[in-house]
Amino acid sequence: MAQESKPEAAPGAAPAAAVTPAATPVVLKKKIKRVVPEGRAYVSAGYNNTIVTMTDANGGVLAWGSSGAAGFKGARKSTPYAAQMASQKAADAAKLYGLEKIHVTVNGIGPGREQAIRGLHLSGLEILSIVNRTPIPHNGCRRKKPRKV
Repeated sequence: MAQESKPEAAPGAAPAAAVTPAATPVVLKKKIKRVVPEGRAYVSAGYNNTIVTMTDANGGVLAWGSSGAAGFKGARKSTPYAAQMASQKAADAAKLYGLEKIHVTVNGIGPGREQAIRGLHLSGLEILSIVNRTPIPHNGCRRKKPRKV
């Protein structure tokens, strides 16, 4: 049983590629960016963070931004300035889709509510409407029954 040795390629030479007879070139499709002139912006303003989501008219997300993603950590995430930076980053990313006009929906009672809307306006978007969808308790939970002593 003699071992057969394969001839080695010269040092520095490229390895020989296998040639297939039916090698067809791979055609890559160019991704088409859709143009969305009018969309919606959802601002979720919590006590610890502010999240801004930009969508098209059907609700498909185009871009988003948050105070944490804008580089703020800890207690600085809940500041109005961080909310403004988050909304401006989301708006700049959504402008790549041709977004010009938005309807704003605000949810939550955090400190960055109004400043996030100002950030959207400062980034050059035309605000068509502002809707507040913050949940409000009408009567709260049921009270505890009185203790029997």
